[in-house]
Amino acid sequence: MNRAAGHRHAAAGFTLVEMLVALVVFALLGLAATGVLAWAADNRGTVAAHSGRLAQLQRARAVLQDDLGQAAVRRVRGSDGRQAPDAFTGATHRGGASQGGPGPLLAFVRRGWSNPDGASRASLQYVEYRLVDGRLERATRPMLDGASAGDSRVLLDGIVDAAIGYHHHGAWDHGWPGGAAELPSAVRLEVELQDLGRIEQLFLVTGRTL
Repeated sequence: MNRAAGHRHAAAGFTLVEMLVALVVFALLGLAATGVLAWAADNRGTVAAHSGRLAQLQRARAVLQDDLGQAAVRRVRGSDGRQAPDAFTGATHRGGASQGGPGPLLAFVRRGWSNPDGASRASLQYVEYRLVDGRLERATRPMLDGASAGDSRVLLDGIVDAAIGYHHHGAWDHGWPGGAAELPSAVRLEVELQDLGRIEQLFLVTGRTL
């Protein structure tokens, strides 16, 4: 008799209560899985954005390092024909504004301008860096003398604050004294970025007289 009752119960399958419990469990598992997937997607986007930002910072540093590492003592003439008084221009910047006017943050001549097409030009190139509306921009001239800087290229954005220093005669200074045949031995650039905070970078200036 007991065996027959057990057989009928097994054949009847799951009860309504058991089905409801199973549905609730599956629903909870589905919600948990959805939450994990959403978190993973958000985290992946954050990591990708952070990686892209670090890559931009590294590219900007590489360009600055390459330019300053090949700086040369060479004064240039502007589009008005007047010769610059200094071989190296280095402003004092803080918060994206320079003291004494909206001049360049850095301006100098560098060696090693590649010439794969064999154009009739020198291997020297005038480069200048400016802070414009929270962006670090780089521009060059098509010729050393008698030309204006061309279109600028944004190297780094999101700059909240900036300060620059120059190492000269064994000491650091926030302003560059200038000189027709003088270059700093190193440049220190501090920037505060919106998403990465304050970052300090040092660059050696290995220039020589031409």
